[in-house]
Amino acid sequence: MKRTRRFMAVLTSISLLLVVLAACTPSSQSSSTSASTTTLTVATVNNSQMVQMEQLTKQVFEKDHPTIKVNFVTLPENDLRSKVTQDVATNAGKFDIATIGSYETPIWAHNGWLQSLAPYFDKMSASDKSAYNYDDLLKPVMSTLSYQGHPYALPFYGESSMLMYNKQIFAQHHLTMPLHPTWDQVAQFAKQLNNPATGVTGILLRGQSGWGMNMAPLDTMINTYGGRWFDADWKPQLASSNVQQAVTLYASLLQKYGEPGASTSGWQECLNLMTQGKGAMFYDATSFGGVLETPATSKIAGNVGYVYAPTAVTPNGSHWLWAWSLGLVNSSHNKDAAFQFITWATSSPYLNLAGKSFGWANVPPGTRTSIYQNSDYQKAAPFAQITLDSINTATPDHPTLDPVP
Repeated sequence: MKRTRRFMAVLTSISLLLVVLAACTPSSQSSSTSASTTTLTVATVNNSQMVQMEQLTKQVFEKDHPTIKVNFVTLPENDLRSKVTQDVATNAGKFDIATIGSYETPIWAHNGWLQSLAPYFDKMSASDKSAYNYDDLLKPVMSTLSYQGHPYALPFYGESSMLMYNKQIFAQHHLTMPLHPTWDQVAQFAKQLNNPATGVTGILLRGQSGWGMNMAPLDTMINTYGGRWFDADWKPQLASSNVQQAVTLYASLLQKYGEPGASTSGWQECLNLMTQGKGAMFYDATSFGGVLETPATSKIAGNVGYVYAPTAVTPNGSHWLWAWSLGLVNSSHNKDAAFQFITWATSSPYLNLAGKSFGWANVPPGTRTSIYQNSDYQKAAPFAQITLDSINTATPDHPTLDPVP
């Protein structure tokens, strides 16, 4: 994680220079629609959990907080990063709350783009602190959302990566998936199960280019094969045999046994194919379990198996750690109201509300210890334990076999 953050920080600095030069006029600031009503603008990503949050905000939060209105700007992941980065870097003030990830949070905090949440927690009443229960938040997730010991974002959902497979397809071919598969085993399964004639893809992997797209699975493959982007002296290592082996396997899996049009397939396209029963295996985020287990969104609900992320040479970095989180933008003029919304959307009562509203399998995962002790959630989410284990065993500070910057 340290290596990745430093490397990406260089790219971020270059991008920000271009952003500042491109920003001709400031956007209008979020403001109150009247003397008694505050309007918040939330920038968020277009996935199912965030769509559900918007629905519950209108149905519940705004009714319970009649002086606060919430507007959502929902964007594809790549567009979200670009637009929000431009806004915060130029202090435009268009957004009060930004949906940001584990990677951006400490960098943005360092740059002064996010407001520390510590002072707002300090101002909470004892009863409100007890109700929110900050200590219930998963520590590995909060470590990625903190800077200099202070929280700068709160997790709406957290995730690692795992391998999902169609149990019916495996049973039809008399194959057994191990709980801890290797990439060699995955490649062999993909070869055996790929069947273009019946529309079944051997393995679904993100192929669309982008840091949050194909680099997500590929980077974990490079890590577990013992590869690294740079050595401890910042010398590029992409020509090493370890990296070449991982990249070759990734490309081979997509070319031979992957989904049609893989170069334009992101997580959404792969998830859609898996829910339609058109994928034998799917290596991606643990947060997709809820979609796969919901009959309304998945034809294979109840017939999906979940195992830990495949490994090769080392378990280090074999599965990622990520959280889509809500951060308070420093240029916001509505910080008190924004903090109320952020703590509502990341609270235990919100998880219970989501479970009762959309089904327990669809509760935003990977944020709180208490949800993994909830019997309703345990029954509905066969992926729960693997998700929790994977988050707790992720190694963002030691992502590779050999030392990195």
